[in-house]
Amino acid sequence: MATASGVSTPLQLPSTRRVGGCCSRPGSPAPGKNAFPRRAAGGAPAGQSCHQFLPLKQSGRLQAAVLPVTPPLLDDEEKRKQMCEDYGFKQIGEQLPDNVTLKDVMDSLPKEVFEIDDLKSWTSVLISVTSYALGIFLISKAPWYLLPLAWAWTGTAVTGFFVIGHDCAHKSFSRNKLVEDIVGTLAFLPLIYPYEPWRFKHDRHHAKTNIPNELPRVKISLASVLAFMAIGWPLIILKSGIAGWFKFWFMPWMMSTFTMVHHTAPHIPFKTSEEWNAAQAQLNGTVHCDYPRWIEILCHDINVHVPHHISPRIPSYNLRAAYDSIKQNWGKYINEASWNWRLMKTILTKCHVYDKDRYYVPFDEVAPEESQPIKFLKKVMPDYA
Repeated sequence: MATASGVSTPLQLPSTRRVGGCCSRPGSPAPGKNAFPRRAAGGAPAGQSCHQFLPLKQSGRLQAAVLPVTPPLLDDEEKRKQMCEDYGFKQIGEQLPDNVTLKDVMDSLPKEVFEIDDLKSWTSVLISVTSYALGIFLISKAPWYLLPLAWAWTGTAVTGFFVIGHDCAHKSFSRNKLVEDIVGTLAFLPLIYPYEPWRFKHDRHHAKTNIPNELPRVKISLASVLAFMAIGWPLIILKSGIAGWFKFWFMPWMMSTFTMVHHTAPHIPFKTSEEWNAAQAQLNGTVHCDYPRWIEILCHDINVHVPHHISPRIPSYNLRAAYDSIKQNWGKYINEASWNWRLMKTILTKCHVYDKDRYYVPFDEVAPEESQPIKFLKKVMPDYA
């Protein structure tokens, strides 16, 4: 499930034990020879899958849903190519060797990509303010049949404010930390989101990328709540009421769905703290996704996400130069995609419940009777990449 920090939160599954070659709950009888269907998916060969019980709510009580355990085989090039075709990726990277450290990857980057340029930072602010103001104007003046285009532009433009606040939170916007806190707080106001609690939580996301249950509980300050109530909502509601709220925030919601691809993919695992490797989590566990150029400009290249996870101190305007270096030195370990419907369909219809053996299990396999929206999306969303 998606969180405010942009990653999926794994759902804890009940403990199981293996019985007769398959997984079962303690005390349950051994299954018959043909009790479970044989199925190969996600790159696992047929005949090499076991099964695991997941909770299924039905008729007011929990029952068991039996699912095949089929972990992707990232060490097989042909399997990775097939996964690319199935998921909508351009490349699924090889597993990074265990002896490679995050410092090794950082040391390979040019030093200039870490440098803060005040002119470029404030240029990004100018781009976001101008594009957002233009979007507000278009929404207020556009006829009804052009409103979807105005919403798309405005929603993308307001995402640029998030990226500016995001750089401020990572101390990559300015050398003056007070300026960063002020700009970050102001940049988050149009998003109706408190800056300081998000900053603490997002830093944890970087430090513990794809480790389950590692996000902290953050108390929202009274000042943040007052700013939210006194400045944010009245700006929207006084402008054009509840309908206006929908117009302004429908496309940002869509953009948040699009950006889930950075860490949410069927082949990217969650790992426990004992198994976690920082270099693998940040390089192998992050996805580079190309979007139409106008989106990349308005969002300040935050989609160039791999170098951002190698080092959050890289300013957004240096991400492309850093990525060119990473691709040159570590290219075969990178996950790459271009935005396409098959990729979105994968995220929206497959990446739901996390299981340590299968990675992601879709809702309609866990609770088929309660997953009509997922079945609907599978039917209506196109498969073409």
